[in-house]
Amino acid sequence: MAEVFQSEGVRGVLHRPGAPNGKALALTHGAGSNAHAPLLVRLADALAGAGYLVLRYDLPFRQERAKGPPFPAHAARDREGVARAVAALRGLGGERVFAGGHSYGGRQTAMAAAEGLAPADGLVLLSYPLHPPGRPQQMRTAFFPEWRTKALFVQGSADPFGSVEEMRDALALIPVPAELVVMEGAGHDLRRGDVAGAVLAWLAREA
Repeated sequence: MAEVFQSEGVRGVLHRPGAPNGKALALTHGAGSNAHAPLLVRLADALAGAGYLVLRYDLPFRQERAKGPPFPAHAARDREGVARAVAALRGLGGERVFAGGHSYGGRQTAMAAAEGLAPADGLVLLSYPLHPPGRPQQMRTAFFPEWRTKALFVQGSADPFGSVEEMRDALALIPVPAELVVMEGAGHDLRRGDVAGAVLAWLAREA
């Protein structure tokens, strides 16, 4: 069952499982989207069906503006939004709370965890934007050596934000377990491949 959720700066949709397993996932969107992105809806529905409490939520920049990309200077506020979403799920009784997101949302989630703002039991990162398309010299990995939360990366083999080889090299910088699952033929939007199956399999092992 999905219901509108709003509390203490968090706005989104809460998916309550019919048979709760005590575990929860806070899930957010990319730079050009919102909590209603089809990828997030599909994943939330699949996870709720497997017993997970799922909150798909809007980052602060999207709460302020219905359209348009985030401002880099305000990224810290988005990370604070991640922290509030994780705290909200813990407040709802999540025994173990995972956090994740698509593209920009996943990056901010990972940074929030690395900064200690949003302590999660694991991270689910969909299409991590390793670098801007066509600019592999601008790697977004400076904080990877400080990473302390185990993570699942789901990446399309045709993602212009990071090739499979680049992702594998980058994950070697993370000093805790970080698993990469590749969706063959998928682009940044991950419209191809069983994303939900990959996430559920990882959570079953880690949760």
